[in-house]
Amino acid sequence: MTRGNTHVELLHSGKVRDVYADGGDLLLVTSDRISIYDVILPTPIPDKGKILTQLSLWWFEQLADVVPNHVISATDVPAEFAGRAIRCERLEMVMVECIARGYLAGSGLKDYQREKKISGNLLPDGLVESSRLPEPIFTPSTKEPVGGGHDEPLTYEQTVERVGKELAEELRRVTLEIYRRGSEIAAAKGIIIADTKIEVGTSNDGTLKLGDELLTPDSSRFWSADEWKPGSVPRYLDKQFLRDWSGQLTDWDRTAPGPEIPEEVVEATRNRYVEVYERLTGDTWK
Repeated sequence: MTRGNTHVELLHSGKVRDVYADGGDLLLVTSDRISIYDVILPTPIPDKGKILTQLSLWWFEQLADVVPNHVISATDVPAEFAGRAIRCERLEMVMVECIARGYLAGSGLKDYQREKKISGNLLPDGLVESSRLPEPIFTPSTKEPVGGGHDEPLTYEQTVERVGKELAEELRRVTLEIYRRGSEIAAAKGIIIADTKIEVGTSNDGTLKLGDELLTPDSSRFWSADEWKPGSVPRYLDKQFLRDWSGQLTDWDRTAPGPEIPEEVVEATRNRYVEVYERLTGDTWK
């Protein structure tokens, strides 16, 4: 692809995003692809790429004082990528998935039920599905490449072994502060952020910066606060809805190729992405 006098080169195609080199910068282009259980499903979700991009940009701006981010421009991008691309700084990504959990759900719930702890964080007895944790916890995991297997949980001590004590401490601090601040903002809009994943890297001068996406329905578990009750499953405003749908299938073993998504499930998934965008930002999705 050529843009002006420069050549835009595809560097990497992930489950959802494509990364291009454009001069010294990167173009992070979010597609309408959707993946569950590390499998890209064959049916796209209309507008998903634009919703994730615009919501990430909104969050990057809201939380810029917590930690800087990789965004250079949301408008200086090729016309065909308008609305779903970010021109961003090249970062040396930290090979750890940084996850914060404030409620008991998903794989965290299974770990708790098995051993009363998540990624080495010991939790009290008596918690049930959707319980609010006594305090948010840092539950990092490995960061496997596409097709390289599933991410595996890491304890904090294992994270220190991987990246060193100083960086591990900063990853924990940043992840929990992003979660804390993001949760406060979302709570005012009637949304619970049960958990979230962030990705960070270092710039040329060694500054730690946020990359990829931030607090989106792909990277976070969003619940409608007025429907939350410990011991029950709140209404999801994220792609967990799609995971639950796939769990009803008897002919898919969670390996590629994934199943086609029925039209009504596509629409219901898109509606959840639009709803969380509109409730958080206060803007109407066009």
